[in-house]
Amino acid sequence: MTTERADRTYHHGDLRRAVLAAAEEVIRTEGPHALSLRDLARRAGVSHAAPAHHFKDRTGLLTAFATEGWALFAAALQAAPDLRERGVAHVRFAREHPAHFQVMFQPALLRADDPALRAATEEAAAALRAGVADLPTARQTSATAPHPRLAGVAAWSLAHGFASLLLTGNLGDALEGRAPEDAFREVAAMLFGPPASGA
Repeated sequence: MTTERADRTYHHGDLRRAVLAAAEEVIRTEGPHALSLRDLARRAGVSHAAPAHHFKDRTGLLTAFATEGWALFAAALQAAPDLRERGVAHVRFAREHPAHFQVMFQPALLRADDPALRAATEEAAAALRAGVADLPTARQTSATAPHPRLAGVAAWSLAHGFASLLLTGNLGDALEGRAPEDAFREVAAMLFGPPASGA
């Protein structure tokens, strides 16, 4: 199939999806810096100009890819019943979407003022804030209660650090055969105590 014929077989959304899927493969195996629009066009079986038509440039493509990742991440967080399980969802997301995970947290690669990206990141942040608000300490009025925003940073740091160590192979034998999600629950319990009864 020629690239001209391949272009005609894609609807507008299909071409975008095909290029993003090709980008995911490259990022997962070679990292985001290996991306080029020309190579992605070849992988997707479309003309050289097709990715530029949809994404304008490499930054636009990475921004669209990160936006997709943040939307998936927000949905994963929203499906979790409490803050601890949102941490588990964070670890699971990194395992299931390693390419997105690599790009989402590198603002230097992205167009930070992109409205879709900002909306997706805010949706994920709102899910994290909702989890923090459900903590018993977050409902206290005492001056000793943790600051809600810093509590969110603490939770995010633990989950993100664990996920990053997992993806880079730095946990090694520490998992001792446990599923990463179960190991994360154990780590969270060591630092923050066991889940509340019935959780």
